[in-house]
Amino acid sequence: MESERGALYTAAVTPNVRWPAHDKTVRKAKRKSDKARSMRGFKQPDFADRQKAAKQAKQDLLSKFRARPGPDDPEVAKRRAEREAIAANRERIRQEKEAAKAEEVRRATEAAAAEAARIAREKEDEGARLAALEAEQKAKRDARYAARKARGKKK
Repeated sequence: MESERGALYTAAVTPNVRWPAHDKTVRKAKRKSDKARSMRGFKQPDFADRQKAAKQAKQDLLSKFRARPGPDDPEVAKRRAEREAIAANRERIRQEKEAAKAEEVRRATEAAAAEAARIAREKEDEGARLAALEAEQKAKRDARYAARKARGKKK
């Protein structure tokens, strides 16, 4: 191993000696031989080949389209019935949700009306209580006034 490295080192230092990897002619020859080996089975398609391939592709598409089952096929009718059942189920669920939402709105409206009626009753009761309180206070005041007048006439 040591001798090989020494030989490589001395060859690299020597200016007149060229490495095969740096020689363009060697690299070109190597590339051509590699390409010939790897592309051996490849044939460049010409116009007729491309035209034939396009025609075959169109035929394949047409045969695929023709192979599709018609609208009267039982399998197609079964799938259509399944889709219609699913759509009907969706519609039923949507209507149930709308009905539930409407019921919720109705309950909220009733609750708001009941709350407004309760507040109105409370205000009315408060007004009646205040009126009774004022009447009671007025009666006490009048009684004090009358007592004061009665004491003043005794003197």
